[in-house]
Order: sequence, then structure tokens, then C-alpha cells
Amino acid sequence: MPQSMMFMAALLPVLTVFVMLVVMRKSAKLSMLAAYVITVVLALMLWGAPVANVAGATVNGLVTAVTLLYIVFGAILLLYTVQESGAIRVIRRGFTDISPDRRIQAIIIAWLFGSMIEGASGFGTPAAVAAPLLLAIGFPAMAAVMVSLIIQSTPVSFGAVGTPMLVGIKTGLSNSEEVAATIAPQSLDQYVPVVAANVALVHALIGVLIPLLMVGMLTRFFGASRSFAEGFRVWKFALFAGIAFTVPYWLVAVFLGPEFPSLLGGLIGLMIVVPAARAGLFLPSEQFDFPPRENWGDDWQGSVEPERIEAEMTAAGHAPRRDIPLLTAWMPYVIVAVLLVLTRTIEPLKDWLTGPSTTIAFADLFGSGIKTSAQFLYSPGTMMILASLISVALFRMRGSDYARAWAISGRTMISAAPALLLAVPMVQVFINSGAEGVTSMPITLAEGMAAAAGNAWPLFAPVIGALGAFIAGSNTVSNMMFSLFQFSTAQAIGLDLLGATIVVTLQAVGGAAGNMICVHNVVAASATVGLTDREGDLIRKTLITMVYYVVQAGLIGMGLIHGGLWWGVAIVWAAIVVAGLGTNRARGSGPQPARM
Repeated sequence: MPQSMMFMAALLPVLTVFVMLVVMRKSAKLSMLAAYVITVVLALMLWGAPVANVAGATVNGLVTAVTLLYIVFGAILLLYTVQESGAIRVIRRGFTDISPDRRIQAIIIAWLFGSMIEGASGFGTPAAVAAPLLLAIGFPAMAAVMVSLIIQSTPVSFGAVGTPMLVGIKTGLSNSEEVAATIAPQSLDQYVPVVAANVALVHALIGVLIPLLMVGMLTRFFGASRSFAEGFRVWKFALFAGIAFTVPYWLVAVFLGPEFPSLLGGLIGLMIVVPAARAGLFLPSEQFDFPPRENWGDDWQGSVEPERIEAEMTAAGHAPRRDIPLLTAWMPYVIVAVLLVLTRTIEPLKDWLTGPSTTIAFADLFGSGIKTSAQFLYSPGTMMILASLISVALFRMRGSDYARAWAISGRTMISAAPALLLAVPMVQVFINSGAEGVTSMPITLAEGMAAAAGNAWPLFAPVIGALGAFIAGSNTVSNMMFSLFQFSTAQAIGLDLLGATIVVTLQAVGGAAGNMICVHNVVAASATVGLTDREGDLIRKTLITMVYYVVQAGLIGMGLIHGGLWWGVAIVWAAIVVAGLGTNRARGSGPQPARM
């Protein structure tokens, strides 16, 4: 079959997901079911993949989906532990003391706290932690998930203590004589930190605007005036918070390597920004809040409603404790962060948690060579469950209240299961669709785009990274799939080692940006706030910031390679995005929910 036809066929599963979810606004479970069936048929009939490969990939996807559901359960349990104990009232009051402005709260919780959690854990954990916390302090469910997904960009390349670099890029470039000869006399272990420093630089240049765009999105879709400009009025504080994270983040990547940029960047940012907010530094004169709850649309809200449950408890005579100190109220989240850091940085502990005795593994599914494993003790879900159990004693909770938290968490996790149990197997079949002499569907897509782009490839390299993350649900997996392809394509269009390094950098940056729209993250984060069957609406919104990110990455990449005019184009693009959004306002007035 002609290569162009194979390219279109490989694009079909991706188009199916996009059209059904984003255009037709179908549920994730229906969209992913259709995409799974199409992917299996194409893999068997057109790509010639063995049935054993498809079966093995499906089982691998099911195991991965179960591990994601475990994280979802832990996140919801932590939320309801904090809720049932009454600690959330104290946290809510603490944020009001810092600033009652929802824009400021979103920047502190999603951008800074979320980035720190990303650095410690990765794998969608920040959205699973930040979204329920934002919901609990009064954000609409969809707003909480949206802002939590938008920050799944800049910190992602250094998530899970640098896994997308140390595993994704390194594995993707390993076992290649071409790469080894080109980077000599450097070893791959020496080369990866060089790539990481470039990745941090590009992310910092783009990500400094993410807090500003995030609060603009918040006011545009969830403010009474439905205007980006209302969010942009906090531009001083947003840029301050952007710089407070990205500068330490870049410096850590350059001087300490790829393990800690997001973790330390988020922590240092919190230490700078929270005291500044308390002192009123860079805060706007007016404050922003959401419309009255009775004016919220049904599509703003999920089945998890902390305020309603709190009111029901009070009416039933089970009012939560009111004398919890602020630091104690925050301890469940502090415990999660500490456990994540300790289990990822103390090598003997990490080795035991990920070792053979604590890993459920299947080495050769159906004779396909595909392996799968689950490490539940190492999972962020376990850290959140442990934090929840510790909190029972910390808050002196009643057994009946804690039992209610478990029951709600179980029901919410089950509601998210169908979408994830279809989405992840579809992804795994897509990735493992190759057969002898036939490249897999993702590589077919990448090769087709590279052939069309020619010497302009650096402009499109981030798109491949984002596509890989959208499909695979992971920046690490995207880097593993496409790093060598990106390096080879750069050499094929005549770029030197520096140029090839920049192209691999753009792969990693695009892969991070793709996490904003990846179905796995959207479904999992939505489940933590009880928001089901709204995944398409969320992707339509976060697609705005994702497009800004990958286009800007391509322009900066061209600037790093060719210099001159391209830097001016990058500046103009950023100005166009901010100015264009700043003048955008929904038609009509009033607090009705905005649709795209």
C-alpha cells in the first residue's frame, strides 16, 4: 500500500478520538471504544500485527489502567478524608487569608504546588491532587480540572524525579550506533543532561506565560463577564509567579541535572510567592470570584460536591471539628509530598518498592514479547492512602466518617473505570501495531509528517512529541518512541549535533505540552471531582494553551538553530496570543456557562 495511504490509516484512530470527543462531544468511554475497535482492525488487517501482539498489548493496557484507577481512588480518598475531618474549612480560610481572589488561589495551588507534586511523582498525580483541593475550596469541578491540566506542561519534562529525561530520552537514544558516533566523545549519560538543560531553557521561555494564560482561561470560561481580560488584570502577579518557578527550575537543570528542576522549582516558587501574596505584593486592586453557585451550569459541576456533603453532615448532627490548626489541616498534603520525595530519592527504599518482591509482573504475554507490571506499593495512590490513614489519627476522625470517605471514593473510581479500561488498551495496541518489515502506527505518522516538512522540521518536531503524549498518555513514553526518530530526522535535513540536540529538545517539550490534552490525564483528573462524560469539553479548552505551547516551542527551536528573525517571530507569536485572547469575550452577558 502507498505510504500516503498508510499515513492516513495510522491517523484514523487519532482522528476518531479527536472528532468524537472534541467535535461531537461524545463520552470518553464511547469514543475510546470506537477508537479501540478501529485500532485493532487496522493493526490486524493492514499492519499485519500478530493476534498475540494485540492481545498482549490489550492486557498491558488493562493493567496500566488499573494502576491509574488506583491513583484516582487514593486522590479521592485523600480529598474526602480532609473533607470529613473538617480540615478543608481551615484550608479554605487559610487561602482566604492569603487572598480570596480565585486567580491567586489557582496560581498557588495549580501552578506552584502542582509543579512541585509533578516533580516528585509525575504520571498525572498533580491534577489528581490539585483538582480535588481546588474543588474543596470552592472552584467549580470543571474549572478545577481545567487549570490543573493546563499546568501539566512546563514541569512535566522533569516529573517523577526526571523520568522523562533519564528514562524517556535515554532509552529512546540508546542502542544506536548513529547517536553514539555523533555525540562522541560524550557518553549518553553525559549527553542527556545537556538535552535536559536545553529542555529547561525552552520550557522556561514558554512556561513563564502559563500562569497568565491559565487565569485568563479561568475567567473566560468561569467568570460572570466571561472575559480573558479579567484574568489578565492579575498580570503582574502571574508573571511574578511564572518567573519565581521558571528561573530556579532552569538553574537547577543546568547545575544539578534533570532530577530536581520541577520539584525544587515548585518548592522555591512557593517560598517566594506565598509570602509575597500575604504581603499584597503585585496583587490587583479588585478581586475575582465565581458567580453565585445557583448560577453555575450543570456542566460546571460533578458528582463530588464537598460543600453539599458538609452541609448534610452538619444537618445530621455530625459537624466536623473546628479547632484544627492551619498547619495540621495541611498535613495530609505535606505527608503526600514527603512520601513521594522519600520513595523516589532514597535508593534502598526505591529499590525495595520497585523490586521483584513487590512487583506484579508478566514477562511475555501470550508469547508476544510484551511485558507488563504493576508496582502498587510504589504508586502515588499508596502514598495518598497512607496519608489518609495517618490523617484519621491526626484529626481524631470518627470511624463512620472515614467509612463514608472510602465508600464515596470507591463509587467515584468505578464511574471512571470504563473510559480508562478502554483508553489505555487502545493506546497500547496503537504503539505495538508494528510487524516484521512494517513500522508501527506512531512511527508511520511521524515519518509522513517529516517527509512533508523537510527543512522546516524543527517547527513541527514539538507536534510529534505532543501527539505521542496525547496517544500514549505519557511524556516518558512519547520520548521513548520518538527521540531516535527526531535525532535521525535532524541529521537527514543537514543539521549538526547542536541542531539535532535542539530537535530532540523540542520532542521533549512537545511531549510535555501534550499532557494537557492527553485522554488518560483528562479522564483521571475528571474522575477525582466526579466529572464524567465532559472530557471533550475539557480538551477543547486546554487545546488553546497546548497550541500556544507547541507553536512557540517550534519557533524558539528555529531561533536556537538559525537565530535572527525567528526570535522576533516567537516574540510576535506570544504577543498575538496574549493580545488576541485579551480582546476575546463571549457573546452576551451574565454567568451562564461558556461553551466552545
